[in-house]
Amino acid sequence: MPTPRDRARAQTMTDILEIGRRHLAAEGAAALSLRAVARDLGVVSSAVYRYVRSRDELLTMLLIDGYTALGDEVEAALAAEPGDPVDALRVLGRTLRGWALAEPARYGLLFGTPVPGYHAPAEQTVQSGTRLIVAMMRLLGAAHAAGALTEPDAVPAASTALRADFAAIRAEFGLPLPDWLIARGTALYAGLIGAVSADVFDMYGERTFADRAELFEFQLDGLLGIVGAHPDRRAAPVRAGR
Repeated sequence: MPTPRDRARAQTMTDILEIGRRHLAAEGAAALSLRAVARDLGVVSSAVYRYVRSRDELLTMLLIDGYTALGDEVEAALAAEPGDPVDALRVLGRTLRGWALAEPARYGLLFGTPVPGYHAPAEQTVQSGTRLIVAMMRLLGAAHAAGALTEPDAVPAASTALRADFAAIRAEFGLPLPDWLIARGTALYAGLIGAVSADVFDMYGERTFADRAELFEFQLDGLLGIVGAHPDRRAAPVRAGR
């Protein structure tokens, strides 16, 4: 059972994370400062180091927090999906975009420009950081097993090294995906991140598209075509936001 001291420490860590999120949104990841966090926490700067040892540790905390929030959002949306894996891939894309537009600073930390001098510790961030792609790969596996994806007519021959990489991914996910679908799955993932980033970071320009949600539906349609989704199984566009 947690002691009062344990509860107090947990509350302080929660407060530090919340302050870190506010600073991330206001000033950006590169400008994060433990001294500023300590000021907002109402303690001397040396006291905050009892909880967070460095700016890099705070960044890691914020990364895990962001990946966890995104993963929870995606999993909740998929749990409400009736079951068609192609439709669920659309839900995944829409949910990613919706979360990113609502949390642009956190999205930018996860998928934007790397913070100079910071290297995320894989042993701490991989589990939370791969939840989105794990969900996507499982849906691709379900769609393939259901016969909802068509193999392209011409598939380039992969090198021995690349085939070994594909085999390692198959083993990691425990899914019998063919090489072509793993390769195109990476294109789907990169395309989703690219489309969402272009929207969140306003790469189009303010007046280029009147309805970016409608544009995103066309982008989703094209990206699902990359992995072989049958055109007659694609859902009617749904307005997803801005």
